[in-house]
Amino acid sequence: MDSSFKSPVDMLKQWVEQYGDNIYLRQPINGQYVDFSWREVQQKMQQIAGALRHLGLEPGDKVAILSKNCAEWFITDLALMHGGYISVPIYPTANADTIRYVLEHSEAKAIFIGKLDYWADQEAGVGGDLLRMAMPYDTMPAQYQWQTLLKMGQPLVDTPAITEDQIMTLIYTSGSTGKPKGAIQTFASYAWTCKAVVRDLKTGIDDRLLSYLPLAHITERVAIEGSSFYSGSCVAFVESLDSFVADVQRARPTVFFSVPRLWSLFQKNIIDKIGYAKLNLLLKLPIISSIVKKKIHQGLGLNHCNLLGSGSAPIPPSLIAWYHKIGLNICEAWGMTENSAYSIINHPFDARKIGTVGRPIEGCSIKQAESGELLVKSPGLMTGYYKQPEATASSFDEEGYFRTGDLCSIDIDGCVTITGRVKDNFKTAKGKYVAPVPIERKLAQDPHVELICIIGSGLPHPVALVQLSEGAKMQPREEVRSSLKATLDSVNPHLESHETVDAIVVMTDPWDVDNDVLTPTLKIKRHVLESCFSDKVDGLRGGKICWEDEI
Repeated sequence: MDSSFKSPVDMLKQWVEQYGDNIYLRQPINGQYVDFSWREVQQKMQQIAGALRHLGLEPGDKVAILSKNCAEWFITDLALMHGGYISVPIYPTANADTIRYVLEHSEAKAIFIGKLDYWADQEAGVGGDLLRMAMPYDTMPAQYQWQTLLKMGQPLVDTPAITEDQIMTLIYTSGSTGKPKGAIQTFASYAWTCKAVVRDLKTGIDDRLLSYLPLAHITERVAIEGSSFYSGSCVAFVESLDSFVADVQRARPTVFFSVPRLWSLFQKNIIDKIGYAKLNLLLKLPIISSIVKKKIHQGLGLNHCNLLGSGSAPIPPSLIAWYHKIGLNICEAWGMTENSAYSIINHPFDARKIGTVGRPIEGCSIKQAESGELLVKSPGLMTGYYKQPEATASSFDEEGYFRTGDLCSIDIDGCVTITGRVKDNFKTAKGKYVAPVPIERKLAQDPHVELICIIGSGLPHPVALVQLSEGAKMQPREEVRSSLKATLDSVNPHLESHETVDAIVVMTDPWDVDNDVLTPTLKIKRHVLESCFSDKVDGLRGGKICWEDEI
């Protein structure tokens, strides 16, 4: 055992002793911060853990958390660790079926429910017999309210020391190809990864973090919540989607992680305000250029940031290149639920490596299988999938490397490019296999494209389904059509004959989590689009560009 091992609860104690009255968590309520010091967080943690004991929950019991990010999410998480419980986070956007599945599969004994936008639609998934405890927000009915829990029983102060091999949490994957699987993460795997983030990003007590990506997802749980435990950084939250920009500006974060969808939306807002041609012109003028960049950084609330990151889904290299041009360097990272989300990153930012996800971090080793699959090994790896021994066994090779399911190429400098998913490859009607992701990457260089999915299982040739970027939706169809046509005509000649794309179809309805096209981490479910559109697009030929309503 590592005698220097410190759990998040041990770290909390350390910060309380050193900086007890310093602000740790900042929760906006009605546009004003409600602040929690390190000491208050520790007291509330002990009170909530004591209430759970009082209610008869025993160490080792699983307890779910269903809520958007808030200060109470952190406090609940710490209370579960402190009391020896195993946390089971659930996406705040999850539908009733997914909630029911995760609660039943994990055998959760109780659930904390908090900030939710559509709790009435989700309540059926929680079931009536499960012990419900509510955070202090508008949420579904519960037996116990937060304020009651804080006064219930005795605060739990002394508990057995948390050990490294103890299970901390079951994190259910976003399920892009089927039922979610529960990755078992121990305190050892979690602590190692959080400490690696702090080591590499060099965050400390003067840093300000912003927590808004779902805490049910491993990335936020490690990169923001986890790193705050080990760096002593202050964390602010976002009140709602409507107040997002104001919340970012008020938090003045020094580190900011996001997802491709949001980086794309920020880009649209900037271009809408200034205009594409005008912005390009201004960026060419020496003194004006730096003033414009500074204004943009301030407008986004990112003018204090030392580090920007993007993860959880692939980001178009053209988008990172565009941000680099306006003086914002986004480090793309790669990780999975199974390896605690932090394994490979383009940090320090290297503009020559845009399009790769960078190099493996210290302590993480990678190799490439003969099939081209990326295999990863680090102390951040899960111990397995909960109640799924066969899936666990098939996920690791004989040396203990995890089979990621991602196809990759590795360049001479050791930088990794993700080129597709092992399971994404499909067979056309001609019996030839097509790997869609490299083709999607080429077509996605068109600035009008925000999301793209190539389908073609059983079709004569592949067809590309496209969601336009926000800016492109405003442009005349013919302008967008000719740009997409030029892009397709530049890509097709370089493909094998069986890979050439017969058509690009611009979709009418947005792809989102609600209509089941995107996972909660905004990855596209190819099989869903395939089943909806294969018949519809069969028969399109000759590099055609059309809108869904024109078919």
